[in-house]
Amino acid sequence: MKKLFTSESVTEGHPDKVADQISDSILDAYLSQDENSRVACETAISCKGVLIMGEITSNGKVDVEKVARDTIINIGYDKDEYRFNGNTCPIRIELNKQSSDIALGVDKSLETKEGGEVERGAGDQGMMFGYATNETEELMPLPISLAHKLARKLTEVRKNKTLPYLRPDGKTQVTVEYENDKPVRINTIVISNQHDPEVSLDQMKEDIKREVIMPVVPNDLIDDKTLIYINPTGRFVIGGPAGDSGLTGRKIIVDTYGGSCSHGGGAFSGKDYTKVDRSAAYYARYVAKNIVAAGLADKCEIQVSYAIGVAKPISIYVNTYNTSKIDEEKIEEIINNVFDFRPSNIIKELDLKKPIYKKTAAYGHFGQKEFNWEKTDKVEAIKNYVK
Repeated sequence: MKKLFTSESVTEGHPDKVADQISDSILDAYLSQDENSRVACETAISCKGVLIMGEITSNGKVDVEKVARDTIINIGYDKDEYRFNGNTCPIRIELNKQSSDIALGVDKSLETKEGGEVERGAGDQGMMFGYATNETEELMPLPISLAHKLARKLTEVRKNKTLPYLRPDGKTQVTVEYENDKPVRINTIVISNQHDPEVSLDQMKEDIKREVIMPVVPNDLIDDKTLIYINPTGRFVIGGPAGDSGLTGRKIIVDTYGGSCSHGGGAFSGKDYTKVDRSAAYYARYVAKNIVAAGLADKCEIQVSYAIGVAKPISIYVNTYNTSKIDEEKIEEIINNVFDFRPSNIIKELDLKKPIYKKTAAYGHFGQKEFNWEKTDKVEAIKNYVK
């Protein structure tokens, strides 16, 4: 049985990703001064300027405007000709303190109030998902993995001046053909990247194929039937916040698994580690990846749900898409005995109090080896439990 599946990514200069990076840079700035900072920071961007809003409670003293400007300039929006310049764009800041009602449940869980061990409660209700598949080395779906790598390569050749006419905004899209649920070839690659007005479309097509696509996409996945579209409209000069508004959290499928599995109700960027929308999604990926790495399934999706102010999850659900090597109920038993989904443990086990979050805000929160939730250090414990 054959099927096609498509995922997309965007470069760090995409307006939504600019917003994500500003929000997470502000989070990192507060955590670097006070690891117990509570941050829920949203950013909205247009050609008219930047609005930073939300709730922050911290002992840190952060120049929020400077952090935002530095982030925008580092991305590459530093020229008036781009019609959005981090040096001069208006920035409006509307930040308040976190609600004391929310803090009541986060600081002390319901279990603590009922006489149990002192621990944190979940920072919100909701459900989160984690996923892993053995179709790539990093245990990510191939379409989103390649889309991220292409987007990252576009930024690399722009910043190192290999293709100096490229501008910060860009999108990539990869369609993979599967046969019996195994990736066999690339059906289509789409790349749209902002550029200077002087460059010709023919030159850009040739350059991007040579400098971006060929170094990234394995040769054995491309054949003479693979379709490649580069700037199919013919022109992409006006881009970034000058071409479209941007908003924190609007690229949740790009941030996760490219649509290959379910997604929970919340976005990630701008939220500190007490928000289970973020931390529990990271932990669910950690669990799913270790299950697949241990050979218990070819694919694994974990759903976990919480009630605000309660430490223990309401539910944990496992779906292996009929690829499990043992009974799924046994996998659930392993998860409940090897892993601990309480917020306090997640924060400690994944070391989430450090200012690590800006690195997650472009090219995906999953599949990058430097993050603790990408470790497969529970594989032996899982195998021992099976025995």
